[in-house]
Parts: sequence; C-alpha cells; structure tokens
Amino acid sequence: MTNAPASQGGLREVTRRAVQAEIAGRAMELFLEQGFDETTVDQVAAAVGMSGRSVFRYFATKEDMVLGDMLQIGHALAAALQARPAEESPWEALRRALDEPLAALKSDGGKALARATMLATTPALRAAAQQKHTQWEELLLPYVVQRMTGPAATRELRAHAIVSAALSCLDVAVEIWTKSGGTKALDTLLDTAIQAVRS
Repeated sequence: MTNAPASQGGLREVTRRAVQAEIAGRAMELFLEQGFDETTVDQVAAAVGMSGRSVFRYFATKEDMVLGDMLQIGHALAAALQARPAEESPWEALRRALDEPLAALKSDGGKALARATMLATTPALRAAAQQKHTQWEELLLPYVVQRMTGPAATRELRAHAIVSAALSCLDVAVEIWTKSGGTKALDTLLDTAIQAVRS
C-alpha cells in the first residue's frame, strides 16, 4: 500500500513525458514544414488534439518544444563526466563524456540535423539554445573543478574556462556539421576543434 503513491507519481511522469514527446514531435514536423516563426502554438495544439493552454502545461515556451530535452541531456552529460576515471584530465574526461550523445545522433533518423539546421536559421532558437548551454556549464563545472591540479585559488576559474571552451568547440563542430548537411563526422569535427584550441 505504501508504494501506491510513488507508483502513481512514476506513472504520471511517464505519461507526461510521453505527451511531451508527442507534442514535440508534431511541433517539429510543423516547424520544418512551415518555419518556426510561422507556426503558432495553437496550430501545434490542434495537431495533437489539445488546446493552446493545455500545451503550455507541458512546455513553457514554443522554443522549449525544440530545445526542451537539452537540459535533460545536460544532466546526462554531467553524470557521464562524473563517472569518468579519476586519472583522466579535465579535457579528456569532457571529450569522452560526449561520446554517448554524439553516438546517439548517428541513429536518430536525422532529427538532430534538422533541429541544428533550424537553430542556425532562427534567432529566437539560437538565443534559447545559448541559455541551455549556460545551464550545461553550471552542471559540468563542479566535476571539472574536482579534476583540476595546480593552485587552488584559480581552480574554479581555470575549470570554467575549460568547460566554456569545450562547449564552444562543440558549437563550432555542430555548425560545420550542419553546413555539410551531416556529411562530415561530428565527432571528428569536435576532435579537430578541441585540438585547435589546445595546441
């Protein structure tokens, strides 16, 4: 009996995520067909049989329909970074923590490329994505600080610089990958960008 509320809460969360995925999927279809700015929340709501008000119970903004999973990815990335071997340098640990997300892009049916292309051409989405990346920095920073050596007084500053640079390398790699229409290997582009920064 004591497990019933927790089970119900878990079921509600599973249901909520399923509805969010349905809304986000249909929204992406409309955004790609009509353009992000040209598609209204009411159109998305109609496509999934809801009211606009109901859609806003699942997504705070229209931008979140495209970028809503970025924070979840950030948490997963932080967990992967935390799990990396202690002897790895901050740069190596960050790069290896990105292996799984990069691998997932190769088997997502082109969704990531479509989203990246939309981001590149939509100012409102670029601004929202930058805010999500700031959240990524906050999530990753503590686990990079733990790996820092040298003067303790500057560890956080140096760790922050590394995280910011690594994410900038990722942004540049994604930009080139998008411009190539996905024909260039994203992991290779990222490695090249990181090597350029570190050399």
